[in-house]
Amino acid sequence: MKTASPKYINVKGGLIDLSTPQVMGILNLTPDSFFADSRIQTEEKTIARVQQILDEGGTMIDVGAYSSRPDGVDISADEEMERLATGLSIINKHFPDVVISVDTFRADVAARCVEEFGVGIINDIAGGELDDKMFETVARLQVPYIMMHMRGTPQTMQQHTHYDNFLKEIFLYFAQKTTRLRQMGVNDIILDPGFGFAKTIEQNYELLAQLQDFDVFDLPVLVGVSRKSMIYKMLGTTPAEALNGTTALNTISLMKGANILRVHDVKEAVEAVKIWQMTTKYQL
Repeated sequence: MKTASPKYINVKGGLIDLSTPQVMGILNLTPDSFFADSRIQTEEKTIARVQQILDEGGTMIDVGAYSSRPDGVDISADEEMERLATGLSIINKHFPDVVISVDTFRADVAARCVEEFGVGIINDIAGGELDDKMFETVARLQVPYIMMHMRGTPQTMQQHTHYDNFLKEIFLYFAQKTTRLRQMGVNDIILDPGFGFAKTIEQNYELLAQLQDFDVFDLPVLVGVSRKSMIYKMLGTTPAEALNGTTALNTISLMKGANILRVHDVKEAVEAVKIWQMTTKYQL
């Protein structure tokens, strides 16, 4: 079992210690998220969802307005920003101190969310591949940057699952991008292996089995497997029935060094962290 090493990120002038794994609750401002129960489109539901995340022990809110499901609709930047502006305004009014991450691959959207709505973290599913201004925007804003591995776009990613050397290519992807970001002065980088993005079910499990190897980067690692197809397709169920599998994979991820769990079900993830923490007390 892996013991977490001290890792910190600076969010709006405050240090967050990620050697104690944090739980990031998902807030989808979309009408077409793959998990229907996570879709939030009214002020009342937005407030209720954020309150639920906080009450259940979540310490970060990941707000997204663009569905990255394989058959999701490709909306414009204006529509994405309009959805985000509405949701972020509600959150800021009722929860002014909450740590917010914005889930977007568009640099201009990310910049507006940080500058106009005080968002503290940028979560980019494309690792800068879909907007060549993203890295310079992150460097200018000096906010923590979650960089995910993906090939293609959300609409085409499952056509890009062939790799000559699967793990080597993913590690090279992160090595090249982290080097570039460091050279640009970005201090807080979080790696997301991208479970479910341009990967087969088998590749997802191969990646999970080697998750501890990401420690070579000495950077925090975020795992987002919540109710994904790597669980329900393998088990022959549905996203609605994938909570037990999600908790199992989150627990394995913690044992292999995950620092942030991005989840729909906060209570269960927080409990997994507490149980994992109890076991680490008795490591030799």
